[in-house]
Amino acid sequence: MHTTRSKDGTVIAFERSGHGPALILVDGALCYRASGPSRPLAALLSERFTVYWYDRRGRGDSGDTKPYAVEREIEDLDALIKEAGGSAFVYGISSGAALALEAANHGLAIRKLALYESPCIVDETHAPIPGDFLARLNEVVAAGRRSEAVKMFLRLVDLPAIAMVIMPLLPAWAKLKAVAHTLPYDITLVQDNQRGRPFQTGRWSSATMPTLAMDGGKSPAWIRNGMRALAGVLPNATFRTLEGQTHMLKADAAAPVLTEFFST
Repeated sequence: MHTTRSKDGTVIAFERSGHGPALILVDGALCYRASGPSRPLAALLSERFTVYWYDRRGRGDSGDTKPYAVEREIEDLDALIKEAGGSAFVYGISSGAALALEAANHGLAIRKLALYESPCIVDETHAPIPGDFLARLNEVVAAGRRSEAVKMFLRLVDLPAIAMVIMPLLPAWAKLKAVAHTLPYDITLVQDNQRGRPFQTGRWSSATMPTLAMDGGKSPAWIRNGMRALAGVLPNATFRTLEGQTHMLKADAAAPVLTEFFST
């Protein structure tokens, strides 16, 4: 494990492996170095890239300076880019894709950007996020009810009822609870793009780097519609569907696509 410091002094923990151009992986909600898709993906990508994956603030071994703001998470990613030599390729998944895109729009030195299923609701194929959801989630987190916070989030993302019964019985539940307090951070990142409205023209006009926007062929219509719409409003984006994949993207399906995109 290595560490760097963000602009506000927060310690950000990361790992690094491989050789070649720098590539930073940005996790989604409830994921961190010890739990999530980044480690197996890094193992496959490190044959061609120097891969960095990290604990977003509040997770794992990273600090959590208050108050939270999206701008602080952007500064965390900027610190990683500087650690990587001053510029990097960046890949984000789910709310990590939303964070990576905001960072790109803020002018970070991102050479190329890949995004997988940023959770955007842009039409009537899914109900908008409830207007009071973030406030209710903050109340639950403040009360220390971590299991309840995780369940609120999982219901929001349409986890099947049977899975909601089984998951608390699994060993992985403890890892989810360990970072439940960061769920409001993810909702803060994505909620403005979950109102069921089309994107505003020019919303990410500064994200001019080559961008690959991806969805999974087996994912729900709402998230696929959102990614296709997102690709349509980005200045320099290509859209691609990974057939057979869901929101839980498999590393062996992602790695060849990312290698091709970042190597071209």
